[in-house]
Amino acid sequence: MRKFSFVLAGLACTTLAVAALAQAGAGHAQLGAWGVDLSGMDTSVKPGDDFFDYANGKWFAGAVIPPDRTSTGSFQDLQILSEKRMRDIVDGLEAKPRAQLNDEEKKLRDLYDAFTDTAQIEKRGLAPVKKDLAYFASLRTLTDVARAMGDHARPTESLFGDFINANAKNSNEYVTTVTQSGLGMPDRDYYLKDDPALSAARTAYRKYLATMLTLTGAKNAEARADAIFKLETEIAKAHWPAADRRNADKTYNPMTIAQLDAFAPGFPWDAFFTAQGISAKGPKGDRIIIVRENTAFPAMAQIFSATPLPVWRDWLTVHYLHNMSAFLPKRFDDADFEFYGKTLGGQAEQLPRAIRGVHLLDTRLGHPLGKLYVAKYFPPSSKAKVEALVANLLKAYDADIRTITWMSEATKEKALEKLHKFTPHVGYPDKWRDYSKLVITRDDLVGDIERSNEFEWRYRLDRIDQPVDRNEWGMTPPTINAYYTPLFNSIFFPAAILQPPFFDPNADDAVNYGAIGVVMGHEIGHGFDDQGSKYTGDGILQSWWTAEDRKAFDARTSNLGAQYSSYEGLPGLHVNGKLTMGENIGDLSGVAISLKAYHLSLGGKPAPVLDGFTGDQRFFLGYAQVWRGKYRDAQMRQQVLSNPHSPPHWRVVGPLRNVDGWYAAFGVKPGDKYYLPPDQRVHIW
Repeated sequence: MRKFSFVLAGLACTTLAVAALAQAGAGHAQLGAWGVDLSGMDTSVKPGDDFFDYANGKWFAGAVIPPDRTSTGSFQDLQILSEKRMRDIVDGLEAKPRAQLNDEEKKLRDLYDAFTDTAQIEKRGLAPVKKDLAYFASLRTLTDVARAMGDHARPTESLFGDFINANAKNSNEYVTTVTQSGLGMPDRDYYLKDDPALSAARTAYRKYLATMLTLTGAKNAEARADAIFKLETEIAKAHWPAADRRNADKTYNPMTIAQLDAFAPGFPWDAFFTAQGISAKGPKGDRIIIVRENTAFPAMAQIFSATPLPVWRDWLTVHYLHNMSAFLPKRFDDADFEFYGKTLGGQAEQLPRAIRGVHLLDTRLGHPLGKLYVAKYFPPSSKAKVEALVANLLKAYDADIRTITWMSEATKEKALEKLHKFTPHVGYPDKWRDYSKLVITRDDLVGDIERSNEFEWRYRLDRIDQPVDRNEWGMTPPTINAYYTPLFNSIFFPAAILQPPFFDPNADDAVNYGAIGVVMGHEIGHGFDDQGSKYTGDGILQSWWTAEDRKAFDARTSNLGAQYSSYEGLPGLHVNGKLTMGENIGDLSGVAISLKAYHLSLGGKPAPVLDGFTGDQRFFLGYAQVWRGKYRDAQMRQQVLSNPHSPPHWRVVGPLRNVDGWYAAFGVKPGDKYYLPPDQRVHIW
């Protein structure tokens, strides 16, 4: 991808290129005549009383969540479209003679066919996993258990999770990072919080554990399930709360394996790392391991050593069956869905097997599938248009930073230096991964999955002492999402999100800036949120702030967090302002900066009025309708307790009540429910 300096060089013509987008397409926008669904609005609601309802009220009242989904809205609509497109690709492969397929296409078809051949799965029963289940049953020592936790070929759970990524203190080298893990439910609160709905989830989880053990023929399944649940409850007590795990400084604790062994005795660290292929020595001497939630590790290691071996064997077995349930007979798949789909997500039905099949391909063969996806659905012209928008957003950030009143010139200079080192990635990777060494066999689904696990781990392990690939993507092209990585100071926009309602070349520019423009501004904003702002432009965890400026920044973010902590996802269940802080800053920054970019794109000319709406009004409506969303209660509970993103309603109301331009656009005044006096509005970027 082009470096930011190259993108910046093209900014002189960016305004014209962006302004021409609305005229370049043929026909009307996908939503209405210019990009907003006017029929979905509820104009009986005052904008200042609830802008989400004003923009989406009629849509929300009539929206029906499909029985096989946990939510509906803009993201789910695009998700369904992406699924259809992936299915069309697979159908095209199925229609071709096998001899005409290349090696990657054969892998895609064989894995899909193996997954959707439920008759073969039923016929084989537990035979494909008999060896793995026997392995867990054969473990005789706690050292054996640690080895099983470290074995990536058998997809069970581990008390400690680990991954290989760039080093936050030297992002040009890879390092192993170890983190807390070991729970079967989404977060420690599911085990510990006094809440009727979570109590019901705990009861359902115990039943699920007993069911999975029973399906293997285990005796005394309920008592054994209770032992697993008690074990996980103790693990949950040792875990850090989700909000604390966001802290980049507190979660960077380098140790050698020997130091980790002394710090958290009771867990066989040597056996664990050896099973993964990670040596205690590296090219520079003792290998450094980054320990994230360090104070939890000693307690977790003690739990490990104090837990009877039979409980660990059962724990490994049920987590293995959970991870493999989709590839086992229907009774396992149904039991897993009963808890994880119905209880935790609120789904009434499973997704169709064919749709789950294309998700499997996207997960296991993301680059071969992504390559076909972008060839069919993401032409170079779309990539060029989006790159022009990104460039304009970066220009707006540059202008904004220069005018910030609460920041000193010294910190501004460092902020601009970081901004100018941003690297945008649009659509898909420049270089596709090689899957030639991955063996996929039509008649060995379980083997395919386990070989895929091992393939992915080896891909990361083999480069641990190699130069860092700073252009690597963490998402596939059919993904409906976008992200920023502080270690590379890079933003990534997969192809599938770059379409209506997020980006529509036939829509009004104001709407596009309110939609995809804010998404882009949001991701750039992560480089300057409460945690991303701790990294330099080269991706190094190192402060570039003066002490006074950081104090002023923290005061503003604290006020923003207090606002969000007052909001409810469900009655009595409040948003966690600390957990969602980074995303809330991203939303607020994205709106403020994209609005500025929209104004820059006008080139000093007034925006037209369309159907009675000014340009700024259309900008805010475009933003609000992108965040259309309706969740099942169970999914909303999971979102609030464990997800760093605020619920859709508050992703609209929360940022806008801090943006002066919103007040001016809709005449929001004192007395309106979400009016904030100017001195209480949080302005950051």
